[in-house]
Amino acid sequence: MKHLLVTGGAGFIGSNFVRYMLNKHSDYKITVLDALTYAGHTENLEDVWNDPRFRFIKGDIRKAQDVQEPIREADVVVNFAAETHVDRSICDPEAFITTDILGVYTLMEACRRNPVELFVQVSTDEVYGDIESGYAKETDPVSPNSPYSASKAGGELLARAYWRTYGVPVIVTRGSNTYGPYQQPEKLIPLFVTNAMENKPLPVYGDGMQIRDWLHVLDHCSGIETVMLKGKPGEIYNIGGDNLRPNIEIVKIILEVTGKDESLIRHVEDRPGHDRRYALDSSKLLSLGWRREHDFETGIRETIRWYMQNQEWWRRIKESEEHKKFAEQWYATRQ
Repeated sequence: MKHLLVTGGAGFIGSNFVRYMLNKHSDYKITVLDALTYAGHTENLEDVWNDPRFRFIKGDIRKAQDVQEPIREADVVVNFAAETHVDRSICDPEAFITTDILGVYTLMEACRRNPVELFVQVSTDEVYGDIESGYAKETDPVSPNSPYSASKAGGELLARAYWRTYGVPVIVTRGSNTYGPYQQPEKLIPLFVTNAMENKPLPVYGDGMQIRDWLHVLDHCSGIETVMLKGKPGEIYNIGGDNLRPNIEIVKIILEVTGKDESLIRHVEDRPGHDRRYALDSSKLLSLGWRREHDFETGIRETIRWYMQNQEWWRRIKESEEHKKFAEQWYATRQ
């Protein structure tokens, strides 16, 4: 039986990946290692918690003593563990450097001493920076513009260095903007859906014309699965949605589905260093046989309805002192 160690598996994409892999592969068992920071929730894994092929360990990828034993038992490591919110990285860059770079270093050292079949470092399209025209390819230089994207670029470069120097079998994935259930309600789609339901303003940065490439979380999961099974160590693979939309269009879809008026839209001061456009060329991954299965027009509406139907999940998060403190700190000066 193949044994996966999924770090950060109680977060958004990680928990969806765990569920996806257990549902699809009866011969896999999965250990999740997660520090359960503000963005990690065991509730995200409730439906697999009692599966005999599933195990949860509370641990921090920055601590060698937390990762040694789980890695020693694993065949494949998939690292989702990261600080991921750009706004938070502007407020507190140190947390991103320690998790997204030092944490990767700790994992790499453990894999060097306890060899695994494969290590997948899950990264982001944001490492490319602004893509003014065309589509970013894996051979393009990285040009990160936020502490978040810089920390992710640092982590993936370090991982690839361990492949070249020590032979740790590393593959890097760079995913585009991902949407779906269980996303922390500080990100655009869940924040705006939940704000709309609470009749609170929807704070749109600048003119709202920033372009993002939207990818359904299950298509992201299947892309990582494809790389695991068919990818080549030492390589990078883009996982894009091929679905470029301005943020303001997403906002208007949210208002349409929630039945709210556009008067809730508030254009606020733009984020410092805000990238204008992301776009990924996923032809390399497509050549391995990967295909997207979720149509955006259907997927976005299903996602919005999921948040509308699971209020207990997000209200608990939004009512926490941690969430309130960050929201007040970040948006107080962006009115």
